[in-house]
Amino acid sequence: MAIIKTIRGYTPQIGQDTYLADNAAIIGDVIIGDRCSIWFSTVIRGDVNSIRIGNGVNIQDGSVLHTLYQKSVIDIADNVSIGHNVTIHGARICQGALIGMGSVVLDHAVVGEGAIIAAGSVVLSRTIVEPGSIYAGVPAKFVKTVDPQQSQEINRKIAHNYHMYASWYKE
Repeated sequence: MAIIKTIRGYTPQIGQDTYLADNAAIIGDVIIGDRCSIWFSTVIRGDVNSIRIGNGVNIQDGSVLHTLYQKSVIDIADNVSIGHNVTIHGARICQGALIGMGSVVLDHAVVGEGAIIAAGSVVLSRTIVEPGSIYAGVPAKFVKTVDPQQSQEINRKIAHNYHMYASWYKE
């Protein structure tokens, strides 16, 4: 069973039909929407500030979400896919975005709607990633724009697949 820990009077709130892997840790001021999946060894640590996660979000194995005390929060919109071993620290991730495996997104960065952060990228603090764009590298830089329909299809397929994978673990 996942670790769900109250701290400083905040108890995580978990939406309906949301899968939490056995060793995921959800701590403090965290609200997770419906139809999400939080995978193995993921840590969502809302001990120092708030973390809000929309509906249909998948946060894959080994990811870490945290914030700065009294300075940054995490806000993840609906239908976002966060790849394996991603670190998000105090950033906003807009609807339908995809954060590639091993990426780091730092405080006060904003990843626009339908944007894609390539695997292994580092999005520096206060970077604004335009909607529908691909950013890659260390530090992450603009690569190109993506066809919005293609981006939606890719992200929708990943989100659908992770919802399906989660159902296998609920049996």
